[in-house]
Amino acid sequence: MKKFQKYIFPLVFLVLIGLSYLFDFAAGEKIGLNFWMFFKEMILFLPLMFILIGLFDVWIPRKRIEKHIGKESGWKGTGLVILLATLQAGPLYSAFPFAYILWKKGCSIRNVFIYLGAFSTIKIPMLTFEIGFLGLKFSLLRTLITLPVFILIGYLMEWHLKDKDFEVKQP
Repeated sequence: MKKFQKYIFPLVFLVLIGLSYLFDFAAGEKIGLNFWMFFKEMILFLPLMFILIGLFDVWIPRKRIEKHIGKESGWKGTGLVILLATLQAGPLYSAFPFAYILWKKGCSIRNVFIYLGAFSTIKIPMLTFEIGFLGLKFSLLRTLITLPVFILIGYLMEWHLKDKDFEVKQP
């Protein structure tokens, strides 16, 4: 019975979507369509993302990551992870596996949090759309406000987690 419990929510979801189409419930049909579009995007995007992350894991040595964005990297490391996050493209869910690989390879906790914050707010593809819709002044102001906040969060998280001993499983 315990093995079946983890499948209850997806099965109920699919049954409700099916009933929405059967009884012509517009909100349920829209939810089903949105789910299908998101599912197709994930199925097409995730394999490529994991291949690229795997290649990064194999090709980039731990010493290089520790040297440039590790605990002793200082502001140079912070700048590098911001640049790395800015130049990347893709949805936010692709940043988490990459952040894990960075951390596993020796990136400081501070820089992992800064990377995730910068990835979520100042990617170049996202900034171009934002400037087009909301204007350059708004985008610059939002970036000048959010970026220091994420840097502060990175330093606070490093301070808060300094005594934690996270275990990284090495292959």
